[in-house]
Amino acid sequence: MSNSVPDPNEVVVHTGGCHCRRVRWRVEAPASVVAWVCNCSNCSVRGNTHFVVPASKFKLDGGPAGAAEEFITTYTFGTHTARHTFCKVCGITSFYYPRSNPDGVAVTVACVDPGTLTHVEYRKADGKNWEEWFERSQIGGFSKGKAEEAEEEE
Repeated sequence: MSNSVPDPNEVVVHTGGCHCRRVRWRVEAPASVVAWVCNCSNCSVRGNTHFVVPASKFKLDGGPAGAAEEFITTYTFGTHTARHTFCKVCGITSFYYPRSNPDGVAVTVACVDPGTLTHVEYRKADGKNWEEWFERSQIGGFSKGKAEEAEEEE
């Protein structure tokens, strides 16, 4: 008899997207993730809680209406480093490119299709005091693959 629940440490393919399903994606990440609840002016208003993955592990898919890229628009502010993407039709940010991890993608937990996330550890991100928080948070390592992490530790 097989166990249908993924091992929390196992890397699985999560799928998800926006509310109208025009923006669809897949991401390789563990079944157990660390998600960030940010209090910055943008995330707090949108209620965005996200986990970070290497950009190489994230791929846009075509939704029922065609290529996802056609339905994505981007908003930037402040340093313009973070690229807040959202669906032009339904307005949902199912992923974005975070300032903390310019080599990664932040995936909105609530936009992951059910069945592959076995555990979510929620951590607070102090976006109101970003520079100070970033230095002590270690979030920068979340967009690195295991090989990249090992190289940086040497």
